[in-house]
Amino acid sequence: MILTVTLNPAVDRTLEVPNFEIGFRHRAGETVTLPGGKGVNVARVVKTLGQPVIATGFLGGRAGERVLLDLEHEDILCDFVRISSETRTSTAVLDPTAGTTTEINEYGPEVTSHELELLLEKLVYLSRAASVMVVAGSIPRGLDPSIYARLVGRLKRPGATVVLDTYGEPLRQGVKSAPNMLFLNQYETETLIGHEFGGEEEFVAAAATLRRLGAGAAVVHGLEMCVAQIPANGQVTTLVARPPHVDVVSAVGSGDSLLGGFVARMMEGYPPADCLRFGVGCGLANAGSYGAGLFAPEEAERYAEHVEVKERTQG
Repeated sequence: MILTVTLNPAVDRTLEVPNFEIGFRHRAGETVTLPGGKGVNVARVVKTLGQPVIATGFLGGRAGERVLLDLEHEDILCDFVRISSETRTSTAVLDPTAGTTTEINEYGPEVTSHELELLLEKLVYLSRAASVMVVAGSIPRGLDPSIYARLVGRLKRPGATVVLDTYGEPLRQGVKSAPNMLFLNQYETETLIGHEFGGEEEFVAAAATLRRLGAGAAVVHGLEMCVAQIPANGQVTTLVARPPHVDVVSAVGSGDSLLGGFVARMMEGYPPADCLRFGVGCGLANAGSYGAGLFAPEEAERYAEHVEVKERTQG
């Protein structure tokens, strides 16, 4: 079973607004409203791909109630801690004319120390049945940036994989707890290591840096390529995946879809190269429509067939 932990879920609204301009009144075309947050998006993808998954985290207020009801409508098993503050709403404005995306994300609710303890207690028993645990997204107000380091430390155990996907100070502190895998986009990685990079060798070097900082394995994904470094049996395998060109409708949630596809294949026992290839296929399939994780598995399979993966092994 896969467990996803989302400390700061959201009601995600995606609005299509052609010729969007600041300071003017607009009417949206197509709109999509879904439960969101990185871990929730991953759970949706895993469920779509037929693997068992439970989503947990914090939910509060009317927005939290909507997230819960919508997840139940999607048949996604969930076990959230109810909190007194309101779950946030995040809005993405997509301009198909200019090819731009403008995101407006609320900070999120205030979480008390008591509510945090309730979640920590819940994770004790939820994690027992999980082979893969995905801890992902931003943190709400009231929580110390060290919270992910604390969570990873509690969740790690022999035979299980803890994946961390976040950014900023929570990432900087979380990597110190040596998660089994870091799964980051290019910008998140650049912010952590302190410089921009591009090109295959620099992507590979960035993944190696993430491992030196404490991660067991590392995946770094960008527009042009996705690089993974996976240790096994005393060797480190470096995988470089290059996606085919696709027409992007919306990239919102594509990184989460990549992660969801990767861990779903892990659960099925596929080798890392196949996990990465299929994960990239899921990210590409996601980019073809509005809404995070709303794609058909067979569509992801078709894209994955055209993803080139190169492998090289180091001792």
